[in-house]
Amino acid sequence: MRDDKPLWIPSRASVEASPIFAFMQKCNRDFDLALSTYGELHAWSVADRAKFWTAVWEFCGVKGECGERVLVDDEIMLDARFFPDATLNFAENLLSGEGAGEAIIFRGEDKAEDRWSWDRLREQVSKLQQAMRAEGIASGDRVAAMMPNVPETVAFMLAAASIGAIWSSCSPDFGEQGVLDRFGQIEPKLFVTCDAYWYGGKLQPIKEKVVAVAAKLGVPTVIVHYAGDADDVARAVSGARTLETFIAAHPVRPVEFQRLPFSHPLYILFSSGTTGVPKCIVHSAGGTLLQHLKEHRLHCGLGAGEKLFYFTTCGWMMWNWLVSGLAVGATLCLFDGSPFAPDGNVLFDYAQAEKFAVFGTSAKYIDAVRKSGLMPRTSHYLASLRLMTSTGSPLSPEGFTFVYEGIKEDIQLASISGGTDIVSCFVLGNPMQPVWRGEIQGPGLGLAVDVWDDDGHPVRGEKGELVCTKAFPSMPVMFWNDSDGAKYRAAYFGRFDNIWCHGDFAEWTEHDGIIIHGRSDATLNPGGVRIGTAEIYNQVEQMPEVAEALCIGQDWDDDVRVVLFVRLVPGVALTDELVKSIKARVRSGASPRHVPAKVIAVADIPRTKSGKIVELAVREIVHGRPVKNKEALANPEALDLFSRIEELRV
Repeated sequence: MRDDKPLWIPSRASVEASPIFAFMQKCNRDFDLALSTYGELHAWSVADRAKFWTAVWEFCGVKGECGERVLVDDEIMLDARFFPDATLNFAENLLSGEGAGEAIIFRGEDKAEDRWSWDRLREQVSKLQQAMRAEGIASGDRVAAMMPNVPETVAFMLAAASIGAIWSSCSPDFGEQGVLDRFGQIEPKLFVTCDAYWYGGKLQPIKEKVVAVAAKLGVPTVIVHYAGDADDVARAVSGARTLETFIAAHPVRPVEFQRLPFSHPLYILFSSGTTGVPKCIVHSAGGTLLQHLKEHRLHCGLGAGEKLFYFTTCGWMMWNWLVSGLAVGATLCLFDGSPFAPDGNVLFDYAQAEKFAVFGTSAKYIDAVRKSGLMPRTSHYLASLRLMTSTGSPLSPEGFTFVYEGIKEDIQLASISGGTDIVSCFVLGNPMQPVWRGEIQGPGLGLAVDVWDDDGHPVRGEKGELVCTKAFPSMPVMFWNDSDGAKYRAAYFGRFDNIWCHGDFAEWTEHDGIIIHGRSDATLNPGGVRIGTAEIYNQVEQMPEVAEALCIGQDWDDDVRVVLFVRLVPGVALTDELVKSIKARVRSGASPRHVPAKVIAVADIPRTKSGKIVELAVREIVHGRPVKNKEALANPEALDLFSRIEELRV
């Protein structure tokens, strides 16, 4: 496909039928405006954030009292407060439906299926709420879950939120120390886990891990039956109960919702923890709700009854993003397990059967489907699918092309980027603008996103730091165990005074879109020239011989040299000819500056539990520095390979 034409252009009819268009028209009427394009809407949303966020509250029908004040102390980002007089309850807003309509659909890798109506979800939340209160759990207490992506996990979260408790979760594939590094910091009053889970075609027992973690947390434990024997696991843990026992004494009653301040803590999410103990990032109920409503309703156009799917685990912030789809009345489609067991058709089979409207996944997944030779466009009937979103890492231009050539021609592809830090997106899609190959459509409404150079000046057409220059509702409330806010300030405000610096290496395009070139703290600096690692991956990972790549800058001879590690497809060896081909591809597709000084084959590439490759951890190992928290990795054994590579010594 040619890059001088968009991959997709929304029809005028689809634009005018979209919720974001209706929202823009409402703002025109309410505030005497004449907005007609997304660019105009975004500019106004940043210039007058008080009116914009009030309009989002009203348009999305937030349940609660918004109060008179909308934004105070805005001059200093860390001091700014949105809706300081408001009260609401997160769970009340998510339990938006009732009756026999479907709230949650579940599929597991082991072919398990389940369907939860709105009434069934409410009933389970009611019983769990009562059980938690009987356990002495109250507003501000923490509930921690090591759970698969199943409906029960959603119900537990809603029950915790209904009473103002703070929810935190990870997936059951985390190692014992990885779980304790997270939950041990926040001292939960209840620990929720499962009996076993499926992955990669195998039953994964976790009894020993549950026993060890529960003993060290030292709090009441609830065992949810999933793939093993919940009774057996419960008997092995001192004082543990199965879910059935936990709620047995509590009849179904109307759920009670405790309305709390807008800034009341809702979630504790964790940084990846590959350079130390994970940071505990606390997000507010109001900020999370309003930001997610904006993204689901306006940016994704999601409506009541539509099917929303995201391939995620409970250890990735996209799970938190996914479950908020309940607030617009959408049906959540959950999946737990490997997306390639038994083959890459699994998720597309699911999409076809349930008629997904929105299919969310990772860039790595799209690339893996492309390399597998699958063509869902011809093998599956995906008429209902109108939006595909991609995150986790930058989606390559070839990935964009494959979605339109291999999955569906008439679809909006939204590459999105933000993260755990804001439990949402800084830049993402919108249904009013075209999709250009390799580009994120633009900044999120209400977010003053820009790209700055090292001197703190805005730049266009060149790479720089992704920043946000004004406060926004989903900024973290605080970091847990950071009483003076020092860790918080250092994480986002250490680079530029009173400016959020996100740590992404980014670039504006001529279409007012954004390209993310990778994490700026992993940026390469050979000869003092800044290079984004994604630019190299976009070239190398298109080669049929290369399954995956990881790139670092190695200190060498008073400079930095680019070292590229490649995991090759089975049966391929890294010959001199292949090295030449790789370098030639990088030279022609990126620039001579991007050409790696070393190309080294490795058996595996380390990644986090959410699938992100860990460039910084590899860089530390290569330089002989310790990696503080290998428990954060899905495959820590892969990292050890890099400490023994002799080619790095010459």
